[in-house]
Amino acid sequence: MATIYKEIWIEASPELVWDVVRDAGAVHKRFVPDYTAETHFDGVNRQIHFSNGNIVKELIVTRDDEQRRMAYAVVETKMPLQHHHASFQVYEDSGGRCRLVWITDFLPDQLAAEIQIRVDRGAEVMKRTIETEARNNV
Repeated sequence: MATIYKEIWIEASPELVWDVVRDAGAVHKRFVPDYTAETHFDGVNRQIHFSNGNIVKELIVTRDDEQRRMAYAVVETKMPLQHHHASFQVYEDSGGRCRLVWITDFLPDQLAAEIQIRVDRGAEVMKRTIETEARNNV
């Protein structure tokens, strides 16, 4: 099973970053706007419409406020995934910043290059979006 581990250093409080991450129904507004166009969330199941037309259905496995951790699994997508599970966890750092760790496990391994591109692009958008929100809330 392939794993992609991504650390994203964000100039924002861990409280703000966690608030954005845990807001599972607002991915298209607060987390990765422009990369995503629409999100539907019923409290457990989430459907994300990407700007490229792709639709991904996910199961939100957990949202743990104490650990600032959210885990999810892709249950339907156009990609030929056999398995997909990922998590985000927010860690406090000094100086008004924090570290967002995104871990993605998936099969088949042959999708690693494509998924890495998506994770890298998503991480760029997350960082920019959350830092903009942090500056606007000052």
